[in-house]
Amino acid sequence: MRAVVATEPGGPEVLAVRQVEDPVAGPGELLIDVAAAGVNRADTLQRRGHYAPPPGASEIIGLECSGTVAVLGEGVTGWAVGDEVCALLAGGGYAERLVVPAGQVLPVPEGVDLVTAATLPEVAATVWSNVFMVAALQPGEALLVHGGAGGIGTFAIQLATALGARVFATAGSAEKVALCRELGAEEAFDYREQDFVEEVRRATGGAGVDVILDNMGASYLARNVATLATSGRLVVIGLQGGATGELDLGTLLRKRAAVIATSLRSRPVPEKSAICAALLEHVWPLISDGRIRTMLQSTFPLAAAGEAHALMEGGGHSGKIVLTVTDAV
Repeated sequence: MRAVVATEPGGPEVLAVRQVEDPVAGPGELLIDVAAAGVNRADTLQRRGHYAPPPGASEIIGLECSGTVAVLGEGVTGWAVGDEVCALLAGGGYAERLVVPAGQVLPVPEGVDLVTAATLPEVAATVWSNVFMVAALQPGEALLVHGGAGGIGTFAIQLATALGARVFATAGSAEKVALCRELGAEEAFDYREQDFVEEVRRATGGAGVDVILDNMGASYLARNVATLATSGRLVVIGLQGGATGELDLGTLLRKRAAVIATSLRSRPVPEKSAICAALLEHVWPLISDGRIRTMLQSTFPLAAAGEAHALMEGGGHSGKIVLTVTDAV
């Protein structure tokens, strides 16, 4: 089969399509003929040699896909060959075929086409597991989403709004700020022009926010803690601003607040399967009825994976980027 491989650690130019061995479905797994694969920032880190897949996972880049079921592994029930699905992956998405544990496979939501479905598993699982399972955001509480115009950010704004939270966001341009507001953010702030700490204090009457979903890490750590409300929860899911920062424990104590750092890719299969089951129950209906819009911005053929990565790293996009894998889509 064809797959995208990184010929060496480096920039987008190291990505190339090569012939590799077809995967084989083992017990409890599905073999999927891939229609499309979502592109995520973690993919660019793996390409540069900074984010290795967990033990036993495919070395091929790609954390989410859509496609059709081709083979059911031993013991798999509830699926049939030909079913249209999307899946949360530990790796393997940038290829014509892949295997994935059955618990990490979801039906394509009603009203969503097969290619667009590739935009959903990683962002939906990231937002649900971190904002709602880990940080336990409640209706009426306030959420601050950093990178609100990106794939995770646009989904987080919509999901939290649909479930009754107040949502604030940061973004990097006037156009992206406007998009955040259009998707449901009460207010959004241009981090290039505005101090989000002061803006959140103003918008919340000095109370701060209950939950922050942060992709920056060290460079935002002190300001995030300053922005938290009493009993607030800061969830760090990315390190774009560095991995090492100074934490004011005194402020955390006074606020009875928490800083939580989490990742999704390395979680064991039972945990990922539980997250996917929760998505099917709580989130997929919101997509099917239109309360959450899919945010596909750009598609590239598999052979143009390098161009897709360059767009991702350039930071000018909003929403999701997808690689189309089969000739039929």
